[in-house]
Amino acid sequence: MRHLLSTADLAKDDAILLLDTSAQMAATQSREMKKLPTLRGRTVVNLFYEDSTRTRISFETAAKRLSADVINFSAKGSSVSKGESLKDTALTLHAMGADAVVVRHPASGAPHMLAHAGWLDAAVLNAGDGMHQHPTQALLDAFTIRRHLVGGGSDAGTEGTDLAGLRVAIVGDVLHSRVARSNVHLLHTLGAHVTLVAPPTLLPVGIETWPCEVSYHLDETIERTKPDAVMMLRVQRERMSGGAGGAFFPSAQEYSRKFGLGSQRLARLPGHSIIMHPGPMNRGLEISADAADHPRSVIVEQVANGIAVRMASLYLLLAGSDDAHDERTSL
Repeated sequence: MRHLLSTADLAKDDAILLLDTSAQMAATQSREMKKLPTLRGRTVVNLFYEDSTRTRISFETAAKRLSADVINFSAKGSSVSKGESLKDTALTLHAMGADAVVVRHPASGAPHMLAHAGWLDAAVLNAGDGMHQHPTQALLDAFTIRRHLVGGGSDAGTEGTDLAGLRVAIVGDVLHSRVARSNVHLLHTLGAHVTLVAPPTLLPVGIETWPCEVSYHLDETIERTKPDAVMMLRVQRERMSGGAGGAFFPSAQEYSRKFGLGSQRLARLPGHSIIMHPGPMNRGLEISADAADHPRSVIVEQVANGIAVRMASLYLLLAGSDDAHDERTSL
């Protein structure tokens, strides 16, 4: 792998290598000394054109724990606010000797442009581009699912395994969700059966071409598919007309009643099911406090697993997959 831009680009072997390497990285984080010397002397730039808390801090932590030098670049307060183009910013980063650029951008395709336009010689990691892709979020979700539902609830025995036979329901604002797009492709590649559950107004045009099933009824989906994992998506009101969601559903109460995960729906899930959410949550809208804080909720764990997955992604891209394959046992 040269870049990590989309889960649609990942072959099954690549995806499993990333998950296996993430497990190795997670194991190192239980040590007293968490830092590894792997990327010493390398420079990782976090180039964020959109606000972020979890993803930016997670990538920064991951790079530092691999001993890389980290530069955090925010569009606000930089030359971007003065009109500097993505190309000129990339040329600046190239001149500074960046080895990897982690980019979040409101325009779909911006990371692909950065990777292939010839403006810089660095690995590019997509940290979210518009409503398109968010590959490391999907990887950390798959990693979390595998830890809980494959191999007895731990990393033991999961190396090299996929998610074949598992049933995952992804519920909510699919239309605006790069997380949903990334997860559908990755989970399908790993063998899971995915059902998207949403009102018709929150499904994108062309959904029938996605490798998944589509349902408009959450209760029916729970009863019929008995999902092993339920992933609730944030209602992205900031991307909706007026910011309140009125153009997409009648009211918050109506949305919560039909598509929210509360205690009653939670009780109807299989006993082993896990509850997921990419964050930040709208408590009381797509998920209740009872569900968010339930013992079967792995939402906080997803954040912790994000560090291991992003360490693995940086490691494989910068150390080289061949070297990484040989060296993983020494981590």
